[in-house]
Amino acid sequence: MAKIPYVDQEECTGCGLCEEICPEVFRLNEDGISEVYELEGVSEKEIQEAIDSCPVECIHWEEE
Repeated sequence: MAKIPYVDQEECTGCGLCEEICPEVFRLNEDGISEVYELEGVSEKEIQEAIDSCPVECIHWEEE
């Protein structure tokens, strides 16, 4: 099974750090909250760096 990143939007503070680290995967929506929008061509290592850097730990892996 593949892992996909998931953002708990109720916990997200909208700091934008995940978007800064991995802009190919994360973006801030119109409410200023992070969301996953693309997974093609990005390694799990890059996504994990964004997960590890999240100050409120609101990004997690889910099994697809």
